[in-house]
Amino acid sequence: MQANRRDGVIVKTAKSEEDRKEAAQACSVGLEVSLPMIVDGMDDAVERAYQGWPDRIYIVDLKGNVWYRSAQGPAGFKPAEAEQSLRNLLKG
Repeated sequence: MQANRRDGVIVKTAKSEEDRKEAAQACSVGLEVSLPMIVDGMDDAVERAYQGWPDRIYIVDLKGNVWYRSAQGPAGFKPAEAEQSLRNLLKG
């Protein structure tokens, strides 16, 4: 994609889970993301389970319970709702 090239975001296609972890780490550092990230395995089990199409925002706890599922995005995204759900989860 042109925008990615322009912004210097070039990630090779992962051939291993280690490649995926390295790409996620680079993304985390480059975007200054301080939240934990999930890196899907080479079997794409997380992608199949949560299907990124249509785009949605999910908040999932460590046990796999879905605390928040947005409407279809981007029009259905409500960041304030997602933030409140995350705050509730972190409160316990």
